[in-house]
Amino acid sequence: ATIEQMVALAALMPIVASMGGNAGTQTMTVTVRALATRDLDGVRVRRLIVREVSGGFLNGCIFATLLGVITALRYLSPSLGVVIGLAMIVNMIAAGSAGILIPLALDRMKVDPAIASSVFVTTVTDVVGFFAFLGLAGLWFGLF
Repeated sequence: ATIEQMVALAALMPIVASMGGNAGTQTMTVTVRALATRDLDGVRVRRLIVREVSGGFLNGCIFATLLGVITALRYLSPSLGVVIGLAMIVNMIAAGSAGILIPLALDRMKVDPAIASSVFVTTVTDVVGFFAFLGLAGLWFGLF
C-alpha cells in the first residue's frame, strides 16, 4: 500500500538498504580483523562497540542530511526528505551495531566470523532499512 501511494518510495528504498549494507560491511571488516589479530579484550571490545555505534549515528546524520536534501529537491517533497533521512539514521546505527555484534557473537559460538558474518550483517541492514523507510513513510504520510 505504501509503494502504491508513492512511487518514489520504490526508487529510494534500495538506497537506504545499500548504504546500510556498505557501512555494516565496513564495520564487520574492522571487527573481523581485530578478532583475527587478537586485538580485542574486554575494555577494547566495549570501546569498539561504542565507537562503531557512535560512528554509525554520525554517518547516519551526515548521509541523512545529504540524501534528505537531494530527495526533497528531486521529488519536491521536504517530507519525503525527512523520512529518508530518519530511515538512514536508523539503518546506519543498525549497521554499526550489527557489523560489530554479529562477528563477536559468531566468534563466541566458535563459528568463523570471516565466513559467516556478511550474510547476517547484510540481512540485518536490508530488513532494518526497508522496515525503517517504509514504516516511517507509512506513519508520516498516513498510508497505514
